[in-house]
Amino acid sequence: MTSTPQSLHENQLNAWVKRICSSPIPVLKLTAREVGRLQADEDNISARAITGVVLNDPMMTFKVLSYAQQHKGRSQLQDLAQVEQAVMMMGTSAFFRNVPPTPLVEDVLKTNLPALMQLLKLIKRAHRAANFAVEWAAHLNDLHSEEVLIAALLHDLSEMLMWCYAPDEMTRIHEIQLADKHLRSKVVQQEVLGFVLLDLQKELVSRFQLPPLLNKLMLDEFAHEVRVKNVILAVNLARHSANGWDDAALPDDYHDIAELLRMDLEKTKRVLGVPEITSS
Repeated sequence: MTSTPQSLHENQLNAWVKRICSSPIPVLKLTAREVGRLQADEDNISARAITGVVLNDPMMTFKVLSYAQQHKGRSQLQDLAQVEQAVMMMGTSAFFRNVPPTPLVEDVLKTNLPALMQLLKLIKRAHRAANFAVEWAAHLNDLHSEEVLIAALLHDLSEMLMWCYAPDEMTRIHEIQLADKHLRSKVVQQEVLGFVLLDLQKELVSRFQLPPLLNKLMLDEFAHEVRVKNVILAVNLARHSANGWDDAALPDDYHDIAELLRMDLEKTKRVLGVPEITSS
C-alpha cells in the first residue's frame, strides 16, 4: 500500500510533534541567569518580578503558561492566559521548582552558530511584534493587553523551536527564500520539511494545552476580530520592517494598521516611527 502525499505530510508532522513534546523546551541563557538571580532572593520576590523575566523569552513564556494550564486545580475554571496570573496561581516556590530554565538555547545550538543567530533574530522580531501589539491594544482601550502581547510574542513559536531542533532544515528554508524572495514561505516549508510550520504550531498549542484564548488570538481565520487583527498586523509589521523600511509589503501594512487604529495614514506612519524616505 503506497502512502499518499497527505499521509506523508501527517507522518512527518506527527514525528516532529512527538519529538518536540518529548523534549524539554530550551530557554535563553540570559533567562536562566535572571531566574537564578531571582531565586537567590526567593522570599522577597513578587510574581510581577518573575513575569518581567519570563516575558523577555518567548520559549520561557510558553513553558510557564503550558505548565500552569496543565496543573491548575479542579476548582480553577479560568484559563491562565497571562504570565503574572499563572505565576500567582502556582506560587513562586512552585515556579522555581517545576519550571526550570533548562536546557539553554545556546547549548543546544553551540555547534551551529549561524542557526543560533537566526533564532536570536527571530526572537528579537517577536519582541518587536509584541511591543507593537501592546501599544496598539492600549490605543484601542483593550483592558487585557498582556494577552495580545503574549499572542504576538508566541505567534512564531514553532519556527523558533524548529531552529533549535532542525537547524539544518531551517537553514535550507532560509537560503531558498533568500535566493527567491517571491516564493511563499508555506511552499518552501512544505518542500523542505514535508509540512508547514502553521500546522506544527496548531498541534503544539493543542498538545501543550496553551489557553484557548491565546490559541484563538494567533489564528488568522479569526482576523475579522479586532484583537486578532491587532496580533496579525503587529507580527506582519515586525516581519516586514526587519527587512528594512523599504520592504515592498510595508505600504499595505501601514494602510491596514491605520484602519485598525482609526487614524489617517500619515499620522499612523508617524506613530510607527517610519523614517521619511528622501530621494537622492
